[in-house]
Amino acid sequence: MISVFELFKIGVGPSSSHTVGPMRAAAAFAASLPTERVASVRATLLGSLAFTGKGHATDRAVTLGLAGQRPDTLDLAEADIIVRAARETHVLPLAGRRRIAFDPARDIVFDYVTTPKKHPNTLLFAAFEANGSTVAEQTWLSVGGGFVVREGEALGEEGATQNYPFAFRDAADLLQIAAANQLSIAELMRRNEIALLGAEPVEARLDKILEAMFACLDRGLLEDGELPGGLKVKRRAKAVFDRLNAQAGRNARPAHEIMDFVSVYAMAVNEENAAGGRVVTAPTNGAAGVIPAVLRYYRDHCEGASQEGLRAFLLTAGAIGALFKLNASISGAEVGCQGEVGVASSMAAAGLCAALGGSNAQIENAAEIAMEHHLGMTCDPVGGLVQIPCIERNAFGAIKAIAAASLALHGDGSHKVSLDSVIVTMRQTGADMQTKYKETSLGGLAVNFVEC
Repeated sequence: MISVFELFKIGVGPSSSHTVGPMRAAAAFAASLPTERVASVRATLLGSLAFTGKGHATDRAVTLGLAGQRPDTLDLAEADIIVRAARETHVLPLAGRRRIAFDPARDIVFDYVTTPKKHPNTLLFAAFEANGSTVAEQTWLSVGGGFVVREGEALGEEGATQNYPFAFRDAADLLQIAAANQLSIAELMRRNEIALLGAEPVEARLDKILEAMFACLDRGLLEDGELPGGLKVKRRAKAVFDRLNAQAGRNARPAHEIMDFVSVYAMAVNEENAAGGRVVTAPTNGAAGVIPAVLRYYRDHCEGASQEGLRAFLLTAGAIGALFKLNASISGAEVGCQGEVGVASSMAAAGLCAALGGSNAQIENAAEIAMEHHLGMTCDPVGGLVQIPCIERNAFGAIKAIAAASLALHGDGSHKVSLDSVIVTMRQTGADMQTKYKETSLGGLAVNFVEC
């Protein structure tokens, strides 16, 4: 079992696996050190972290993590000061406790040669005394969605065995347990979370996640200008949103207008993510716009929308995300973008179906439809930046989610291909996908795009 609040983490852009995860791993390593003995540290990035780490700000994330900063509490202004000091004065406050010599250009190594043994997002940390002797060495894996695992240890916080009253392993389990206890998927998930946290914290934490998602979306609708990274990509969400609102008073309005709003909602979030702003992994940063966009669609455009409906949406989406995390992957470096935007779309379809009153069978059908039509999607960010094609992919993931929920609601829940079958297929497809299409920027659009 995986908690809803492990899938939905408040963090910073541009990537959950390449920014949030490495920051958390670096902070955990630094916190474990006897800092009084440490004179220097080194971080080595392997696999996808090496190939796209600079575009994903992994070096910045590692620097901040070693300084004791964490993505959920990070002050962006303070972060800039820490990173600038490390680059210019070559000094770092290790774990926030002791200043040591640290030059990111020297002490963060992008290893393009060594093949990771366990996971394509691998970090090697080492700490040394002044005489060069090793104080500690650790290997960490950033396994997607901000989840991190120290090699050789159990999952720890993420995915740990808990006393959930309704633990499930796959969709068939989920449907059977819910039916046997006459519970909706949302209520089943709520009771699991209450068993850990108590009723009040669950509601409060769900509302906090919703607030953070909507705040990110709102910021994205207000900002314009050029995104960082060198591709000279301009923000579009604000201009499109302003144009849509200006046209809202006209008598003749196109039927597809609502989809334009959904697209711009998703783009607003992912432009904020690309700019390094505060976002919620849903279930990753690269796919962070899909669920907020569909939530906003439900809240602002669906009759009868309510706060309880928004909560049911998140709880249901969390159940579906847990199934993918447990039985396949949500890491673009492991299975391609089908594991990021595809999973987000599946989660959003299930959540919307639940919020609109769908049965458990219809919810499972909605999740299956959405993922079925993302199978095989590659992760090929141009320039290693979470911009092209990532921002627009979130828009299409959101639209597919709404279409999937609608199709499922028009049926009775019966269908030929199960969600479990699609999850297995997604995992197998990811395993068969060539590495160059899995967040390395060595294939696909990343190499066929010609910058003029």
